[in-house]
Amino acid sequence: MSVNEGTRAYDAVIVGGGHNGLVAAAYLARAGRSVLVLERLEHTGGAAVSSRPFAGLDARLSRYSYLVSLLPPKIVRDLGLDIRLRPRGISSYTPVERAGRPTGLLVGGGEQRTREAFARLTGDDREYTAWRRFYGMTGHVARRVFPTLTEPLPGRDELRRRIGDEAAWRALFEEPVGVTVEETFADDLVRGIVLTDALIGTFADAHDPALVQNRCFLYHVIGGGTGAWDVPVGGMGALTDALAAAARSAGAVIATGHEAVRIATDGRTAEVAYRTADGEGTAAARHVLVNASPHELAALTGDPAPEPAEGAQLKVNMLLTRLPRLRDPGTDPREAFAGTFHIAEGYRQLATAHAQAAAGSLPAAPPSEIYCHSLTDPTILGPDLAGRGYQTLTLFGLHTPARLFGRDNDAVRGELLESTLAQLDAHLAEPLADSLATDADGRPCVEAKTPLDLERELRLPGGHIFHQALSWPYAEDGGGRWGVETRHPNVLLCGAGAVRGGGVSGVPGHNAAMAALERDRPPAPGRLSRPSPASPPP
Repeated sequence: MSVNEGTRAYDAVIVGGGHNGLVAAAYLARAGRSVLVLERLEHTGGAAVSSRPFAGLDARLSRYSYLVSLLPPKIVRDLGLDIRLRPRGISSYTPVERAGRPTGLLVGGGEQRTREAFARLTGDDREYTAWRRFYGMTGHVARRVFPTLTEPLPGRDELRRRIGDEAAWRALFEEPVGVTVEETFADDLVRGIVLTDALIGTFADAHDPALVQNRCFLYHVIGGGTGAWDVPVGGMGALTDALAAAARSAGAVIATGHEAVRIATDGRTAEVAYRTADGEGTAAARHVLVNASPHELAALTGDPAPEPAEGAQLKVNMLLTRLPRLRDPGTDPREAFAGTFHIAEGYRQLATAHAQAAAGSLPAAPPSEIYCHSLTDPTILGPDLAGRGYQTLTLFGLHTPARLFGRDNDAVRGELLESTLAQLDAHLAEPLADSLATDADGRPCVEAKTPLDLERELRLPGGHIFHQALSWPYAEDGGGRWGVETRHPNVLLCGAGAVRGGGVSGVPGHNAAMAALERDRPPAPGRLSRPSPASPPP
């Protein structure tokens, strides 16, 4: 394919300036390649951004994605990222009423304390022993699978050998996770807490034979080789700002307000057409890396669209003047909200919510989980708010598929938000509304996003936070060497929809960069220009 006269040429053009695109840009630029990043929005970061959503209040919230587990330390080291990830002192708290009195299960604060919490809830040590055995098994799998995420994609049998535990392989890779949960645990609440990791952004039953819930569960327990979920200090935007700085300092050109509209390729060279507020342009490249969904990739290349995707979550950001008191008198709200606060997530409750949503109705008791970022990282609040005791709350709702919002997104969002917060209120000693802050215009500080909102704002297909169902972390159906390859040899997918994508990990960005570098050949003399890092595309 010939390169148009006047078209500026790069070694690599990256479509999309989300965190994976920035990782790829930084790796390629550090390897001496000329790199252009085309970002549709006026800022980088994609879904991993921070913003101040409440007028007149200095609270910098992680607006969409909000915790980090899957980011390999290798990427942080390789790119010299100036970031801090802070562990949470409490893993989770789940309120419940037993024998007519409010109580709950607090996991964290040390082994002895957790053991005692299980005994108070269940009456003996059996569930805690099962819990330790189960997460010992997932920890074993995590230590063997997590390092493979930034290596060439292993085959299924190879990964099975690396894990080396047939019982663990069967429990996580072959049988519905509901089977293992039911065989391992007897208490309904404990079963539900375990199952939630299989349902984050994933609309599935515990016994779904397609095992989409198993894949989701796996990615939620392998991060860092431990399964721990950490807090990005400064908010999620601090992480992507560091990635953008790393890419720029290595020489990558990042052009915001540039929307890619078409990719033409013959497998050896490619041309990316883009538009801006001022007109249109093209950029030529040997490699194109697409940090967008497989659906967007198909639209850009003119290939057949993949199967439709459907997100299934409600994301709510809130700002409070103080944390509310709990009905459970034995638990400090500062501990309960420091970890994952589970609401209506008993095992039977999750099954009922899924069945109701599958039948076309909003769950009567919407399940959700809540977390207070500012308890672990007070830097996201301005000095005035922090000094007055303000706190943030992030809520992530489950089992609310995009199809439920089609009749009237705004009305259904309001109905779901009201019923979700009512489930929280049932465990509070005072209504949440009493502690909600108001913004400069007198409005309550609550921001809710449905799958349709995410589709509109971020172009997530069907509002799916992983772009599509998560894949197994091994090669299937003759997949490529890195899990990022497409039918076009010089076009790579580096978004969440790649194999081993999903979450804030940078893994698809790393792997796409490695794939491009492996197939790279020195350009013919005079073939490609190397523009100044300070020069945007014309």
